[in-house]
Amino acid sequence: MELVKNIFFNTDKLIANSTVKISYTGELFQNGSEKVFAHYGFGINWDKLAEAEMTKTELGYQVEINLDSEEPLNLCFRNSNNEWDNNNGSNYSFEIESAPTALTVVEDQEIQYPRRLRKSYIWSKKIKLALYRIFRYFPKLISGNYKKPAQEEDNV
Repeated sequence: MELVKNIFFNTDKLIANSTVKISYTGELFQNGSEKVFAHYGFGINWDKLAEAEMTKTELGYQVEINLDSEEPLNLCFRNSNNEWDNNNGSNYSFEIESAPTALTVVEDQEIQYPRRLRKSYIWSKKIKLALYRIFRYFPKLISGNYKKPAQEEDNV
């Protein structure tokens, strides 16, 4: 993403279908404008044109917007006196990347071999139990310290 001197984002990349916080410290902030609005749209034709009032902070004016398109984000700013900061007529434009599909969760997939999974789980439990018994009781059998529980004798 091309860096612009007076516009900052809370993320390194602008990704489609996400929310981004924009901070603006340009000439409208430096001139002490009371209200500043972010005027934005997507693509060459400024599709989905919108305007959002920005909140004044010590770090500049800030606003959160939704990036509902994969087309480039076009921005300009205006204050309540209808004075514009539009990058000297060029507008501010930022590329938006599509969302990564590797992290997308597909919920309709079923486990292809559920019985294999279940059988392997049961066998792993059986093996663990057998090893536990061997390591627990085998040394006692060898050393002769293994005692069977005493049985009561019935006197008849």
